[in-house]
Amino acid sequence: MNPESTKAKLTIFVVDDDKFLLDMYALKFSKSGYVVEAADNGEDALKKFRGGFAPDILLLDDIMPGLTGLETLEAVRKENLIPNATVIMLTNQNAPEDIARAKRCNVDGYIVKAMAIPSEVLSEVERINTAKQKK
Repeated sequence: MNPESTKAKLTIFVVDDDKFLLDMYALKFSKSGYVVEAADNGEDALKKFRGGFAPDILLLDDIMPGLTGLETLEAVRKENLIPNATVIMLTNQNAPEDIARAKRCNVDGYIVKAMAIPSEVLSEVERINTAKQKK
């Protein structure tokens, strides 16, 4: 099976309160063969997960109105909502304490948006997801 046909079956769920970034990442990932869904806040993401939606990959911003990304992830982990998803923080928060808190929530990866162009984000997400699948 070639990588493109495998990728086409993967669903990426992007949670970010910045509509421009949501649209940009949705376009980037969908053009690369992924199914993309999005939410602009943690509350809506949790509703989808509690309703049975289980993406293959979750990209989660941290600083959002209402629930932060890490608060959303803490609820996801506590309720065991998407146990098989690859979870990646995609945020501009890069302080050591932010990264440490994310690691305590068992994230599979951490990408700082300001330090990566969209094509680099795509490559890093694919690298992180492949590494998790090999575990």
